[in-house]
Order: sequence, then C-alpha cells, then structure tokens
Amino acid sequence: MLAVIDYVPVCHLSDKVHVGESAYSEGVLATRSGFLLLIWNRDLFCVAVCCRKAVYWLGKDTLRVSAALFAENRRRLCAGLRAKQGLQPNSVVLLQGGEQKQRYCTDTDVLFRQESFFHWTFGVTEADCYGAVDVDTGKALLFVPKLPESYATWMGEIYPKEHFKEKYAVEEVHYTTDIADVLTKLKPSVLLTLKGVNTDSGSVTREASFEGISSFEVNNSFLHVIIVECRVFKTDMELEVLRYTNRISSEAHKEVMKHVKPGHKEYEMESLFEHYCYSRGGMRHTSYTCICGSGNNSSVLHYGHAGAPNDKTIQDGDMCLFDMGGEYYCYSSDITCSFPANGKFTPDQKAIYEAVLKSSRAVLAAIKPGVKWSDMHRLADRVHLEELVKIGILRGNVEDMLKVHLGAVFMPHGLGHLLGIDVHDVGGYPEGTDRIDEPGLKSLRMGRIVLERMVLTVEPGIYFINHLLDKALASKEQCDFINNDVLARFRGFGGVRIEDDIAVTADGMELLTCVPRTVEEIEAFMADRNPEKPFSPTFSEKF
Repeated sequence: MLAVIDYVPVCHLSDKVHVGESAYSEGVLATRSGFLLLIWNRDLFCVAVCCRKAVYWLGKDTLRVSAALFAENRRRLCAGLRAKQGLQPNSVVLLQGGEQKQRYCTDTDVLFRQESFFHWTFGVTEADCYGAVDVDTGKALLFVPKLPESYATWMGEIYPKEHFKEKYAVEEVHYTTDIADVLTKLKPSVLLTLKGVNTDSGSVTREASFEGISSFEVNNSFLHVIIVECRVFKTDMELEVLRYTNRISSEAHKEVMKHVKPGHKEYEMESLFEHYCYSRGGMRHTSYTCICGSGNNSSVLHYGHAGAPNDKTIQDGDMCLFDMGGEYYCYSSDITCSFPANGKFTPDQKAIYEAVLKSSRAVLAAIKPGVKWSDMHRLADRVHLEELVKIGILRGNVEDMLKVHLGAVFMPHGLGHLLGIDVHDVGGYPEGTDRIDEPGLKSLRMGRIVLERMVLTVEPGIYFINHLLDKALASKEQCDFINNDVLARFRGFGGVRIEDDIAVTADGMELLTCVPRTVEEIEAFMADRNPEKPFSPTFSEKF
C-alpha cells in the first residue's frame, strides 16, 4: 500500500518517512529524479510516476495532495477488475465527469463540484470531462472540452492539452470531441461504464455516453460493484486528506464555540464556521448543508434547509447542536458538537449530554475489525436507555424496552455511516446485505461488518421530538416505560448529538476529530474566550 502524499526526501527502505503527522516505514520507497516522483508499493512494483507539478495545493498552510493518490486508486481499480471473473481482455473503463450547470433558466453558473466517482479516479477539478483507463495496462486517458476563443475573454486562459497531462499525471490527454476516434484506436473489447444504485439515496449513477458510443460494445453492470468496494477502503494517502479535513473542521467548530453567545443568530455561527474552513483550510465547499440548531431546533435532525435556514436567535439557556463539516478537494468531514449557548450546562443538560457521551465512548471503545455495525447501534441504544432510567425519564427493565424499540423514540437515526469523498459514502449495503427493518436500525446507512481502513462517523444522540414522544405515549407497548411527569420537563429541550469521525485500524480505531467533548472540557474552553489558546483533550482513555 502507498504512504506518500507529497514529495519527500530521497529515502531507503529502512528509513521512516514522515508525511504530515504520520510516519511510514514498511517498504515505502520514494525518490526524486529530475521533475519526476517515482512511487513504489511494498512489493517494489512501481505504481505511479508523477510530475512534480501534479499536486493540488491552495497555498499557505493548506494540504498538498499528490496526483499519486489517484494513480493508486486507478491501480487498485484495475486490480479489482482483473480479479473479477468474467473480465474480457482489452477492457477499458469509461467515466463521465460532472457537468457545469446553470441556475434554472438563467445563465448564472452553479458552483461546480466534481462527480464523486470521477474525482476518486482522476482528481480532476474541471467540469465536462471524460476519463478512460485501460484495465490491462493501467494507462489513463483524460478528455477535456475544446473551449471556444470567447472563453479566454470571459473565463480566463485556455490551457493546452499538455497542461492537463502535467496537472493530473495521466498518460494521454485529448479533447472530448475526439473521444470516439481515440477509443476506436485503442480497440477495446468492451467499454465498462458505470451504472448502479446508491444505497443511501436510491439514485442511479449517471452512465457515460457520447456521440458514437453505439459502435462499441458496452457493459454497464461490471464496474459499479468493484469501484464502490474500492472507495470503501481508504489508502494511506486518502487517510491523510481525511485527517486534514477533520483537523480544519475541528478547529472551525472550536472557533464557533469561542464566539457563540445568546443573541446571535444561528446563521452567524454557520457563517463563522464556513469562513474559518475557507480562509484557513482552503475549503470552498462544505460536505453538506450546515445544521445549526439551538433550543428546540436541536431536535430537528436535518435542520438548516431552505425552509428552516438556521435563522433562529440563540437564547440564553439554549442547547446548541451544530453539525458541520468542511470539504477539501472533494474529501469530506462530518462533525457534531453540542453545548450550552451560554457556556454552562444546567443539571438537565449535563445529564442528557453525559448520557450521549457515555454511549459515544462505549462505541469508540468497542469498534474494531470484525464487529457488526448494527451491534454498535444497539450498544448505543442500550446505553441511552440505561441512562434515561437513571435520569428518571424512563422506568422499568431495559431488556424489555429494547424489545419494543424504545431507543428509536430518542434516537430515530442510525449510529453513523461511511465517510470519504461523499459525506454519506458509498458501499454501506453491498449485494447480499439487507437493511434491518426495525425502528432506528432501518435508518442505519451501513449494514456491514466493520473492517480495517473503513472511515466512519460515530454519532449517537438523544432527542426530544414531540411527535415521536406523543406516539410512544399512545403506544400500549411503550407508554408504561415513560415517566411522563419527568418527561414534561424535557419538552422543548431539543437534543444532543456527539459526532466523531474515525478510521478503523488493525486492532481498533483512530479518532480523527479533536474538539472539547467532556462537560468539563466544554465549560473550560468556552469560559476562556482567548481564540489563540489551543485545546488539548484531558481524557486519558485509550480507544
């Protein structure tokens, strides 16, 4: 596996190579030769030869990401395809990138973000491109639009094909108008196009198409399962980018915690988060619409949409639930922080928060390769119910509560999901893996066994959602477990969610997120409004 994300000094196999915050040693060899960076895997097979210019970097302290990341992705894809029974010799993968769109019937461009499968394969930021990969040789071909002369007036310099060849470290670059002729000369036995269902959205991927494709043999069922499975397991280089997105987003959340106070609008906190991510981390995009719920809005799972656009005034005594994540070079993050707007927990806020924190810590301690993700969800449910009994909101036997799915009344969403180029990353339900048709669990976005190199969110929560509470009180199976007199005190409380991003390791997990988490950490951090003071976790648990 590769462990190089940028240029490193000449080293030998016995050297330990430091890249960012990580150290690599096992059989990694990186060497410079003129303007070339040669990258080898531990079997000493050269998997990428990249021009030194083939680096995505936005300057200052932003992360440098080598095109070698995508060369390695292509190598893994080709290896996966060759290992699958039924592949024809001389097969060629063909992907179509995202298209530049306009706002409805106007000529106003919508800010472009690359289609995720295309980005994973080529790392191309421009719109309206195609890409092809020869499965036998691994040779990559990029097809870019041939731009009209007027583009230079309105949009800027028109770059030659050689520019894109160097920028993305591919073997060939052609214009999209020539795609049929170029592919004909390759003489592929079959074009492998991408068509499959995203198990989160239910939407079907857009299959590549161009004028003249009907003259080629096309297979649109072979590629999807392989490329999805490749995206599930992150390389060392991908993990470095995800560490970066988490570091910047964690710092942005802490910036919000330093500045929030009663009287602010929720959208001011959204704006502050986005400003920090962009100005300090080069993140033009967020991974999803920011959720900045305060008071009762913190019980709305996907608050922040156009009908509820983070527009409430934050009140003294409100609990804030801020779910926000920055995106860098299409790699995402997904972090939720919950804290009191005035920086001081009430006894009820502390009780609910620590119940969620206890379930979060229990799951983090239990995660390792081989465990069922659905069992982690059930573990969080159990801890929540046990703690709600201690608080007095519930009464009775927790085992009996689990049988009637009472946990889903307070946590109606799934425990977490895969994370990568998409915030709800692909691969949660491969063929043969069915959703569990039970409250709460049916919303779980991954039903797989946890395996090394998966990146996941762990996001337990307890919410007081009126219509779910009313439904439970009207249920003969559930109502006897609920102490309505105590529950009434929590109506309008909102909710608490604690969301961390983790990378699964060989014997546990690596916590990517770093924000104040205990009640003591949060109160101390928010009490000291010095924005320059760093935060160091005080807990000593080893997960």
